[in-house]
Amino acid sequence: MKVIVKNLATEYKDEGVGKVLLFLHGWQDNLHSFDSLAVSLSSDYRIIRLDLPGFGGTEAPKEVWELNDYAEFVEDFISKLGINVYALIGHSFGGRIAIKGNATGRIKMDKMVLIGSAGISKSNTFRSSILKILAKIGGLLLYIPPFIFWRSELRKKIYVLIGSDYLNAGALKETFLKIIKEDLTTAAEEIKTPTLLIWGENDTETPVSDGRKFSRLIRNSELKTVNGAGHFAHSEKPQEVTNLIRGFL
Repeated sequence: MKVIVKNLATEYKDEGVGKVLLFLHGWQDNLHSFDSLAVSLSSDYRIIRLDLPGFGGTEAPKEVWELNDYAEFVEDFISKLGINVYALIGHSFGGRIAIKGNATGRIKMDKMVLIGSAGISKSNTFRSSILKILAKIGGLLLYIPPFIFWRSELRKKIYVLIGSDYLNAGALKETFLKIIKEDLTTAAEEIKTPTLLIWGENDTETPVSDGRKFSRLIRNSELKTVNGAGHFAHSEKPQEVTNLIRGFL
């Protein structure tokens, strides 16, 4: 299905009947990330999934966006469909949007589920320091001999080393840098919505320590860890995650 939101052609899927569960995927992902959960939950709920701007079948923003722009986009998407969101379920980057939208009052929901949510600033880490350097001088550095001769391979090795999505961000590179710099700890403290935090015990992108911090910051929240799962717990252990969500809802 397609709908125009903020002048962007937006791809989404709408399945099942009942209370609305809205799913927001992570960075460099798309709505199909939740296929397994949708199959299980659509028997009892109306499942709505969308490709966020710049991913899947949705057009990319024509300018650099900040996190609030994505929250505003989701707000407009909800308004365009004329739905009331019972539960917002966000993975990683989608969790960032959920937290920001909830805290600012842009996105209304009765309950919230965060799966390996991003949003805890790592501003003092080696990874973030390298990202800042690359953003400022990395492009120029790779055009200076002898780096110019190894430019492609060197760039890949650097980004693999720091575990960043920056290399594959394409036109969204500046948007990516803006978004990862925003710390959501203060926003999390503003949330009063009942919240379920689901974390893979082996998550290296957003470690369980981030989940514990969110659990302390968000009132009326509970943290559940999924054994043997990493950052994509919802696709690695779909039945277990589905059961956790059902129990919470």
